[in-house]
Amino acid sequence: MNAAATEALIGVINAGSSSLKFSFYEGERRILGGQVDGIGAHPAASATGPAGEKIAPPDLGAKPPTVPSEVLPAILPWARDKLGDRRLAAVGHRVVHGGLRYSRPARVTPELLAELEALVPLAPLHEPYNLAPIKMAMTLNPELPQVACFDTAFHRTAPDVEQAFALPYSFYEEGIRRYGFHGLSYEYIASVLPERAPEIANGRVVVAHLGNGCSACGMRDRVSIASTMGFTALDGLPMGTRCGELDAGVVLYLLQQKGMSADEVTELLYRRSGMLGLSGVSSDFRELLSSDNPRARFAVDVFCHSVARHIASLAVALGGLDGVVFTAGVGENAAPVRAAICRACSWLGLELDETANRENRERVSTPGSKVAAYVIRTDENLMIARHARALLGS
Repeated sequence: MNAAATEALIGVINAGSSSLKFSFYEGERRILGGQVDGIGAHPAASATGPAGEKIAPPDLGAKPPTVPSEVLPAILPWARDKLGDRRLAAVGHRVVHGGLRYSRPARVTPELLAELEALVPLAPLHEPYNLAPIKMAMTLNPELPQVACFDTAFHRTAPDVEQAFALPYSFYEEGIRRYGFHGLSYEYIASVLPERAPEIANGRVVVAHLGNGCSACGMRDRVSIASTMGFTALDGLPMGTRCGELDAGVVLYLLQQKGMSADEVTELLYRRSGMLGLSGVSSDFRELLSSDNPRARFAVDVFCHSVARHIASLAVALGGLDGVVFTAGVGENAAPVRAAICRACSWLGLELDETANRENRERVSTPGSKVAAYVIRTDENLMIARHARALLGS
Protein backbone atom coordinates (compact mmCIF):
# COMPACT_ATOMS: atom_id res chain seq x y z
CA MET A 1 0.00 0.00 0.00
CA ASN A 2 1.45 3.39 -0.94
CA ALA A 3 1.61 6.37 1.44
CA ALA A 4 -1.27 8.19 -0.25
CA ALA A 5 -3.58 5.23 0.32
CA THR A 6 -3.14 5.57 4.09
CA GLU A 7 -4.39 9.16 4.05
CA ALA A 8 -7.93 9.93 5.20
CA LEU A 9 -10.29 10.40 2.27
CA ILE A 10 -11.71 13.92 2.22
CA GLY A 11 -14.61 15.19 0.11
CA VAL A 12 -14.98 18.83 -0.88
CA ILE A 13 -18.14 20.66 -1.89
CA ASN A 14 -17.91 24.16 -3.37
CA ALA A 15 -21.40 25.42 -4.21
CA GLY A 16 -22.44 28.55 -6.08
CA SER A 17 -25.87 29.83 -7.03
CA SER A 18 -26.20 27.67 -10.17
CA SER A 19 -23.21 25.33 -10.01
CA LEU A 20 -21.53 22.90 -7.68
CA LYS A 21 -17.92 21.68 -7.80
CA PHE A 22 -16.92 18.50 -6.00
CA SER A 23 -13.60 16.78 -5.34
CA PHE A 24 -12.27 13.82 -3.36
CA TYR A 25 -8.71 13.80 -2.03
CA GLU A 26 -6.22 11.33 -0.59
CA GLY A 27 -3.54 13.55 0.86
CA GLU A 28 -2.72 16.21 -1.73
CA ARG A 29 -3.89 13.97 -4.57
CA ARG A 30 -7.29 14.51 -6.10
CA ILE A 31 -8.65 11.13 -7.08
CA LEU A 32 -12.08 12.24 -8.25
CA GLY A 33 -13.50 15.59 -9.26
CA GLY A 34 -16.20 17.24 -11.28
CA GLN A 35 -18.91 19.82 -11.40
CA VAL A 36 -22.53 20.39 -12.26
CA ASP A 37 -23.30 23.61 -14.15
CA GLY A 38 -26.53 25.22 -15.29
CA ILE A 39 -28.50 24.13 -12.23
CA GLY A 40 -32.01 25.53 -12.35
CA ALA A 41 -31.96 25.82 -16.15
CA HIS A 42 -30.13 23.10 -18.10
CA PRO A 43 -27.97 21.17 -15.61
CA ALA A 44 -24.98 19.32 -17.04
CA ALA A 45 -22.51 17.17 -15.09
CA SER A 46 -18.88 16.38 -15.86
CA ALA A 47 -16.26 14.39 -13.93
CA THR A 48 -12.58 13.44 -14.04
CA GLY A 49 -10.51 10.64 -12.58
CA PRO A 50 -7.11 10.55 -10.84
CA ALA A 51 -5.11 11.52 -13.95
CA GLY A 52 -7.57 14.17 -15.05
CA GLU A 53 -9.17 11.83 -17.55
CA LYS A 54 -12.86 12.24 -18.33
CA ILE A 55 -15.10 9.66 -16.65
CA ALA A 56 -18.84 9.07 -16.53
CA PRO A 57 -20.35 11.78 -14.27
CA PRO A 58 -23.09 11.31 -11.67
CA ASP A 59 -26.54 10.59 -13.10
CA LEU A 60 -28.70 13.57 -12.13
CA GLY A 61 -31.88 11.53 -12.52
CA ALA A 62 -35.15 12.09 -14.32
CA LYS A 63 -35.98 15.16 -12.23
CA PRO A 64 -33.15 17.70 -12.78
CA PRO A 65 -31.90 19.57 -9.70
CA THR A 66 -33.25 23.10 -9.30
CA VAL A 67 -30.69 24.21 -6.68
CA PRO A 68 -27.10 23.03 -6.05
CA SER A 69 -27.87 21.18 -2.81
CA GLU A 70 -30.17 18.82 -4.74
CA VAL A 71 -27.10 17.45 -6.54
CA LEU A 72 -25.70 15.80 -3.40
CA PRO A 73 -28.05 12.78 -3.44
CA ALA A 74 -26.55 11.93 -6.84
CA ILE A 75 -22.90 12.75 -6.03
CA LEU A 76 -22.46 10.79 -2.79
CA PRO A 77 -23.63 7.35 -4.09
CA TRP A 78 -21.65 7.95 -7.32
CA ALA A 79 -18.53 8.67 -5.28
CA ARG A 80 -19.05 5.61 -3.06
CA ASP A 81 -19.25 3.44 -6.17
CA LYS A 82 -16.08 4.94 -7.66
CA LEU A 83 -14.11 4.86 -4.40
CA GLY A 84 -14.83 1.22 -3.62
CA ASP A 85 -14.01 0.22 -0.05
CA ARG A 86 -12.32 3.53 0.82
CA ARG A 87 -14.33 5.29 3.52
CA LEU A 88 -15.07 9.00 3.36
CA ALA A 89 -13.66 10.55 6.55
CA ALA A 90 -15.12 14.06 6.24
CA VAL A 91 -16.53 16.65 3.85
CA GLY A 92 -15.25 20.21 3.68
CA HIS A 93 -17.36 23.09 2.40
CA ARG A 94 -16.55 26.57 1.16
CA VAL A 95 -18.57 29.12 3.14
CA VAL A 96 -18.17 32.69 1.96
CA HIS A 97 -18.79 34.57 5.21
CA GLY A 98 -17.60 33.62 8.68
CA GLY A 99 -18.26 37.00 10.30
CA LEU A 100 -16.14 38.36 13.14
CA ARG A 101 -15.96 35.13 15.09
CA TYR A 102 -14.47 32.64 12.65
CA SER A 103 -10.85 33.17 11.69
CA ARG A 104 -10.24 29.48 11.06
CA PRO A 105 -12.21 26.45 9.79
CA ALA A 106 -14.84 24.99 12.12
CA ARG A 107 -16.54 21.63 12.60
CA VAL A 108 -20.18 21.91 11.57
CA THR A 109 -22.75 21.75 14.37
CA PRO A 110 -26.38 22.89 14.52
CA GLU A 111 -25.19 25.87 16.59
CA LEU A 112 -22.64 26.86 13.95
CA LEU A 113 -25.25 26.63 11.21
CA ALA A 114 -27.57 28.93 13.15
CA GLU A 115 -24.77 31.51 13.48
CA LEU A 116 -23.98 31.32 9.77
CA GLU A 117 -27.65 31.72 8.83
CA ALA A 118 -27.53 35.13 10.51
CA LEU A 119 -24.79 36.16 8.07
CA VAL A 120 -26.88 35.49 4.93
CA PRO A 121 -27.74 39.20 4.44
CA LEU A 122 -24.00 39.95 4.19
CA ALA A 123 -23.51 37.53 1.29
CA PRO A 124 -26.95 36.95 -0.26
CA LEU A 125 -25.59 35.59 -3.54
CA HIS A 126 -23.38 33.03 -1.84
CA GLU A 127 -24.09 32.12 1.78
CA PRO A 128 -27.50 30.43 1.25
CA TYR A 129 -26.04 28.21 -1.47
CA ASN A 130 -23.00 27.38 0.69
CA LEU A 131 -25.15 26.34 3.65
CA ALA A 132 -27.80 24.32 1.80
CA PRO A 133 -25.43 21.44 0.82
CA ILE A 134 -24.23 21.22 4.43
CA LYS A 135 -27.82 20.75 5.58
CA MET A 136 -28.47 18.23 2.81
CA ALA A 137 -25.38 16.20 3.77
CA MET A 138 -26.49 16.23 7.41
CA THR A 139 -29.81 14.74 6.30
CA LEU A 140 -28.22 12.12 4.03
CA ASN A 141 -25.45 11.09 6.44
CA PRO A 142 -25.79 12.59 9.95
CA GLU A 143 -22.64 10.81 11.21
CA LEU A 144 -20.34 12.19 8.51
CA PRO A 145 -18.10 14.96 9.93
CA GLN A 146 -18.37 18.24 8.03
CA VAL A 147 -16.03 21.22 8.11
CA ALA A 148 -16.90 24.80 7.15
CA CYS A 149 -14.00 26.74 5.59
CA PHE A 150 -14.51 30.50 5.43
CA ASP A 151 -13.52 32.86 2.63
CA THR A 152 -13.27 35.72 5.13
CA ALA A 153 -10.94 33.93 7.57
CA PHE A 154 -7.65 34.66 5.76
CA HIS A 155 -8.25 38.41 6.06
CA ARG A 156 -8.76 38.54 9.83
CA THR A 157 -5.06 39.45 10.08
CA ALA A 158 -5.68 42.87 8.46
CA PRO A 159 -4.92 45.78 10.84
CA ASP A 160 -7.83 47.67 12.37
CA VAL A 161 -7.29 50.71 10.14
CA GLU A 162 -7.88 48.47 7.11
CA GLN A 163 -11.08 47.02 8.56
CA ALA A 164 -12.72 50.25 9.68
CA PHE A 165 -15.26 52.38 7.81
CA ALA A 166 -15.55 56.04 8.88
CA LEU A 167 -18.94 55.47 10.51
CA PRO A 168 -19.77 55.89 14.20
CA TYR A 169 -17.48 53.56 16.16
CA SER A 170 -20.43 51.62 17.54
CA PHE A 171 -21.02 50.21 14.05
CA TYR A 172 -17.43 48.96 13.94
CA GLU A 173 -17.90 47.24 17.31
CA GLU A 174 -21.11 45.72 15.99
CA GLY A 175 -19.24 44.12 13.09
CA ILE A 176 -19.88 46.54 10.24
CA ARG A 177 -16.37 46.51 8.86
CA ARG A 178 -14.23 45.42 5.93
CA TYR A 179 -13.99 41.61 5.88
CA GLY A 180 -12.47 40.67 2.51
CA PHE A 181 -13.30 37.50 0.58
CA HIS A 182 -11.73 34.88 -1.75
CA GLY A 183 -9.60 33.98 1.27
CA LEU A 184 -9.30 30.28 0.41
CA SER A 185 -7.87 31.19 -2.98
CA TYR A 186 -5.40 33.65 -1.44
CA GLU A 187 -4.42 31.15 1.24
CA TYR A 188 -3.62 28.56 -1.41
CA ILE A 189 -1.49 31.03 -3.38
CA ALA A 190 0.32 32.00 -0.17
CA SER A 191 1.05 28.32 0.50
CA VAL A 192 2.72 27.74 -2.90
CA LEU A 193 4.59 31.04 -3.27
CA PRO A 194 7.83 29.76 -1.61
CA GLU A 195 8.06 27.04 -4.25
CA ARG A 196 6.68 28.89 -7.28
CA ALA A 197 8.01 32.42 -6.71
CA PRO A 198 10.61 32.23 -3.92
CA GLU A 199 12.13 35.65 -4.60
CA ILE A 200 8.87 37.44 -3.72
CA ALA A 201 7.22 34.87 -1.43
CA ASN A 202 7.95 36.70 1.83
CA GLY A 203 7.83 40.17 0.36
CA ARG A 204 5.06 42.62 -0.50
CA VAL A 205 2.78 40.87 -2.98
CA VAL A 206 -0.59 41.76 -4.49
CA VAL A 207 -2.59 38.73 -5.61
CA ALA A 208 -5.33 39.52 -8.13
CA HIS A 209 -8.12 36.91 -8.05
CA LEU A 210 -9.86 37.71 -11.32
CA GLY A 211 -12.85 35.60 -12.31
CA ASN A 212 -16.60 36.10 -12.43
CA GLY A 213 -16.07 37.37 -8.90
CA CYS A 214 -12.99 39.58 -8.53
CA SER A 215 -10.84 40.96 -5.77
CA ALA A 216 -7.22 41.69 -4.93
CA CYS A 217 -5.32 41.07 -1.72
CA GLY A 218 -2.16 42.73 -0.45
CA MET A 219 0.08 40.27 1.42
CA ARG A 220 3.24 40.81 3.44
CA ASP A 221 5.11 37.65 4.49
CA ARG A 222 2.19 35.71 2.94
CA VAL A 223 -0.25 37.24 5.45
CA SER A 224 -3.25 39.33 4.38
CA ILE A 225 -2.78 43.03 5.11
CA ALA A 226 -5.51 44.55 2.91
CA SER A 227 -8.21 43.52 0.45
CA THR A 228 -10.37 45.27 -2.12
CA MET A 229 -13.58 43.61 -0.94
CA GLY A 230 -15.34 45.01 2.10
CA PHE A 231 -18.42 44.36 4.24
CA THR A 232 -19.91 42.24 1.46
CA ALA A 233 -18.62 40.59 -1.72
CA LEU A 234 -19.98 43.55 -3.69
CA ASP A 235 -17.17 46.04 -3.07
CA GLY A 236 -13.87 46.67 -4.83
CA LEU A 237 -13.18 45.57 -8.40
CA PRO A 238 -15.97 45.43 -11.01
CA MET A 239 -17.00 41.81 -11.63
CA GLY A 240 -19.03 39.72 -14.05
CA THR A 241 -22.39 41.04 -12.88
CA ARG A 242 -21.48 42.94 -9.69
CA CYS A 243 -20.66 46.65 -9.70
CA GLY A 244 -17.67 46.72 -7.38
CA GLU A 245 -16.89 49.99 -5.55
CA LEU A 246 -19.73 52.49 -5.67
CA ASP A 247 -20.41 55.85 -4.04
CA ALA A 248 -23.02 55.14 -1.34
CA GLY A 249 -24.81 58.26 -2.58
CA VAL A 250 -25.68 56.42 -5.79
CA VAL A 251 -27.65 53.90 -3.73
CA LEU A 252 -29.45 56.72 -1.92
CA TYR A 253 -30.24 58.34 -5.27
CA LEU A 254 -31.66 55.11 -6.67
CA LEU A 255 -33.87 54.71 -3.59
CA GLN A 256 -34.98 58.30 -3.13
CA GLN A 257 -35.03 59.79 -6.62
CA LYS A 258 -35.55 56.79 -8.89
CA GLY A 259 -38.07 55.19 -6.54
CA MET A 260 -36.39 51.80 -6.67
CA SER A 261 -37.07 49.31 -3.90
CA ALA A 262 -34.29 47.67 -1.85
CA ASP A 263 -34.89 44.42 -3.75
CA GLU A 264 -34.61 46.21 -7.10
CA VAL A 265 -31.34 47.86 -6.06
CA THR A 266 -30.01 44.51 -4.88
CA GLU A 267 -30.89 42.94 -8.23
CA LEU A 268 -29.23 45.83 -10.08
CA LEU A 269 -25.97 45.85 -8.11
CA TYR A 270 -25.48 42.10 -7.84
CA ARG A 271 -26.88 40.74 -11.11
CA ARG A 272 -27.19 43.49 -13.75
CA SER A 273 -24.02 45.51 -13.28
CA GLY A 274 -20.31 44.82 -13.74
CA MET A 275 -19.14 43.62 -17.15
CA LEU A 276 -22.67 42.65 -18.13
CA GLY A 277 -24.12 46.04 -17.31
CA LEU A 278 -21.30 48.08 -18.86
CA SER A 279 -21.06 46.04 -22.07
CA GLY A 280 -24.66 45.03 -22.63
CA VAL A 281 -23.05 41.98 -24.25
CA SER A 282 -21.96 39.45 -21.63
CA SER A 283 -20.43 38.91 -18.20
CA ASP A 284 -17.96 36.45 -19.76
CA PHE A 285 -14.53 37.90 -20.57
CA ARG A 286 -14.05 35.41 -23.41
CA GLU A 287 -17.05 36.88 -25.18
CA LEU A 288 -16.04 40.46 -24.36
CA LEU A 289 -12.49 40.03 -25.68
CA SER A 290 -13.72 38.47 -28.93
CA SER A 291 -16.49 41.04 -29.49
CA ASP A 292 -16.14 44.01 -31.85
CA ASN A 293 -18.82 45.90 -29.90
CA PRO A 294 -17.31 49.20 -28.60
CA ARG A 295 -19.14 48.77 -25.30
CA ALA A 296 -17.49 45.38 -24.78
CA ARG A 297 -14.09 47.04 -25.26
CA PHE A 298 -15.12 49.82 -22.87
CA ALA A 299 -16.12 47.32 -20.19
CA VAL A 300 -12.73 45.58 -20.39
CA ASP A 301 -10.93 48.94 -20.28
CA VAL A 302 -12.85 49.98 -17.16
CA PHE A 303 -12.01 46.65 -15.55
CA CYS A 304 -8.28 46.80 -16.29
CA HIS A 305 -8.08 50.43 -15.14
CA SER A 306 -9.81 49.52 -11.87
CA VAL A 307 -7.54 46.54 -11.18
CA ALA A 308 -4.38 48.63 -11.80
CA ARG A 309 -5.74 51.42 -9.59
CA HIS A 310 -6.41 49.01 -6.75
CA ILE A 311 -3.00 47.35 -7.10
CA ALA A 312 -1.45 50.80 -6.54
CA SER A 313 -3.70 51.34 -3.50
CA LEU A 314 -2.71 47.99 -2.02
CA ALA A 315 0.97 48.84 -2.61
CA VAL A 316 0.46 51.82 -0.30
CA ALA A 317 -1.04 49.56 2.38
CA LEU A 318 1.96 47.23 2.02
CA GLY A 319 4.55 50.00 2.03
CA GLY A 320 5.82 49.05 -1.41
CA LEU A 321 5.49 46.27 -3.97
CA ASP A 322 7.71 43.31 -4.85
CA GLY A 323 5.34 41.20 -6.93
CA VAL A 324 1.93 40.73 -8.51
CA VAL A 325 0.26 37.33 -8.94
CA PHE A 326 -2.67 36.75 -11.30
CA THR A 327 -5.02 33.90 -10.51
CA ALA A 328 -8.59 32.53 -11.09
CA GLY A 329 -10.28 32.09 -14.49
CA VAL A 330 -9.58 35.51 -16.02
CA GLY A 331 -6.24 36.04 -14.30
CA GLU A 332 -4.98 32.63 -15.37
CA ASN A 333 -6.19 32.68 -18.96
CA ALA A 334 -6.85 36.19 -20.32
CA ALA A 335 -3.45 37.40 -21.55
CA PRO A 336 -4.82 40.71 -22.98
CA VAL A 337 -6.30 41.59 -19.58
CA ARG A 338 -3.04 40.82 -17.78
CA ALA A 339 -1.11 42.85 -20.37
CA ALA A 340 -3.28 45.94 -19.92
CA ILE A 341 -3.02 45.77 -16.13
CA CYS A 342 0.76 45.26 -16.17
CA ARG A 343 1.29 48.15 -18.60
CA ALA A 344 -0.77 50.42 -16.34
CA CYS A 345 1.47 49.37 -13.43
CA SER A 346 4.74 50.01 -15.29
CA TRP A 347 5.36 53.15 -13.21
CA LEU A 348 5.56 50.89 -10.14
CA GLY A 349 8.49 49.06 -11.75
CA LEU A 350 6.56 46.22 -13.40
CA GLU A 351 7.99 45.42 -16.83
CA LEU A 352 5.88 42.98 -18.82
CA ASP A 353 7.45 40.22 -20.91
CA GLU A 354 5.00 40.34 -23.82
CA THR A 355 6.01 36.92 -25.20
CA ALA A 356 5.86 35.16 -21.82
CA ASN A 357 2.45 36.68 -21.16
CA ARG A 358 1.10 35.74 -24.57
CA GLU A 359 2.31 32.16 -24.09
CA ASN A 360 0.77 31.96 -20.59
CA ARG A 361 4.07 31.18 -18.88
CA GLU A 362 4.26 31.21 -15.11
CA ARG A 363 6.45 34.33 -14.91
CA VAL A 364 5.21 37.10 -17.20
CA SER A 365 7.58 39.92 -16.16
CA THR A 366 11.06 40.46 -17.58
CA PRO A 367 14.10 39.16 -15.66
CA GLY A 368 15.11 42.72 -14.82
CA SER A 369 11.67 43.91 -13.70
CA LYS A 370 11.75 45.55 -10.26
CA VAL A 371 8.26 44.15 -9.61
CA ALA A 372 7.83 40.50 -10.62
CA ALA A 373 4.58 39.27 -12.16
CA TYR A 374 3.40 35.66 -12.04
CA VAL A 375 0.44 33.59 -13.16
CA ILE A 376 -0.39 30.83 -10.65
CA ARG A 377 -3.42 28.56 -10.88
CA THR A 378 -5.45 28.61 -7.70
CA ASP A 379 -6.96 25.56 -6.00
CA GLU A 380 -9.58 26.45 -3.40
CA ASN A 381 -10.80 22.85 -3.17
CA LEU A 382 -7.37 21.52 -2.21
CA MET A 383 -7.15 24.22 0.46
CA ILE A 384 -10.53 23.12 1.84
CA ALA A 385 -9.37 19.47 1.87
CA ARG A 386 -6.21 20.47 3.77
CA HIS A 387 -8.27 22.30 6.38
CA ALA A 388 -10.77 19.48 6.77
CA ARG A 389 -7.97 16.92 7.23
CA ALA A 390 -6.15 19.09 9.76
CA LEU A 391 -9.31 19.69 11.78
CA LEU A 392 -10.19 16.00 11.64
CA GLY A 393 -6.70 15.11 12.89
CA SER A 394 -6.93 17.52 15.79
